[in-house]
Parts: sequence; structure tokens; C-alpha cells
Amino acid sequence: MSMLTPPGMGGKYRITGDKFPRMRRPRHRSRIVLVVVAAVLALGLIGWGTLQLIDVFTGGEKKPTASGRKKDDCKPSAPRASPSAASVKALPTPGKIKVNVYNATPRGGLAKETADELKKRGFAIGKVGNAPSEYDKKVKGTGILLGAPKDVAGVLPVLGTQLKKAEQKADARTGTEVDMILGSAFKKLDTKKDADAALAALAKPAPAPSAKC
Repeated sequence: MSMLTPPGMGGKYRITGDKFPRMRRPRHRSRIVLVVVAAVLALGLIGWGTLQLIDVFTGGEKKPTASGRKKDDCKPSAPRASPSAASVKALPTPGKIKVNVYNATPRGGLAKETADELKKRGFAIGKVGNAPSEYDKKVKGTGILLGAPKDVAGVLPVLGTQLKKAEQKADARTGTEVDMILGSAFKKLDTKKDADAALAALAKPAPAPSAKC
């Protein structure tokens, strides 16, 4: 029996050799985990409460979006007029536009037929005949509308409603008359219905789209 064995205790309780039973404290890992989780939740609640207080004292102001606008700034606004709307009032009526009609095609009588139709639609008619040599048999499209530089923004667009595919150009003239030169692709003027619709659209341009968010 070892000297470490208490008297009267033998058998399986006998201590032999140099190994001794170790006494360990019970582990409390589960308790530590619970404490950590509780601390994290508490910090989260404190942070959320702080944000709510900031929102209350700042009046709930919306943060700017990526484009620099606030969300409230993206509400639909009233349509804005097109920049060209200011000049619409200066558009002349067909009766104040004097048109010279020239035929640049080999087909005879085309200029007179077109001039008669323009007259029915309210335009004043000037010269009617074959196109000048610089344009005769050289106009590939439906036609060319020629006028003074001051006519580009008013007179030519109004005349262009009658032949929408015609090219509009300015030359060095200073007079008030404009030319309609009929090209090889010309068949007839646009229908009066289409021409009237185009003239109405020219007088009342569509409003410019509002800014997108």
C-alpha cells in the first residue's frame, strides 16, 4: 500500500505510482457565449435608437441620391415649354409667304400644278417655270426650299410643312421671296390634311420632358 493511501482504503481507491487525480473546475463556456451575444444585441439596439433620435431631430431629411438630387426633388413637375416656343409667335402665315415654284425635272407642267395647289392652300405665288441651270436636272430628292438666312427659322419651316422631305437651305438673297425647286423624286405635295397637321405641330411644339431622377 502506498504511503499516500489513507488507512483502511485499499483496492480501487489505492493510490500507486506517481500519478495523482487532478481536480478541475467546471467549464462555463455556454455562459460566456450567452454574455457575448447579449452584449452584441445591446450594442445594436443602442445604435438603432441613436439613428432614430437623429432622424427625429433633423426632421427626417432625405439623403441626396447618386445624381445629387433629393428624393423629394424627383416629384413630377409641370411640363416645361420647348425653347422654340418663344419664337412660335413670329411664324408667318402662308398668305405672307411668296413662293417661286421651279421644275428641275424633265416632266412638263409640274411647276404649274404645284403652284396652283399651293395657291389653294393660301400661299402667295411668284414666278413659275423651269429651274435655273445650276439646279435643272440636278436635284435628286423631292425638292429644295431656298430663302434668305432670316427665313431659315420661320418662312422655310412653314413652307416645308407642304413638302416635308424637301431640303431647306439659305443662300445670299436679301429679298422676301422663297423658292421651291422640285426634284426628280417629287411626285406631289403632302396631302392637305398632313400639311395642316404639320403646321399645327409647328405652331404648338410639344413640351420638353421633365428631368428624370
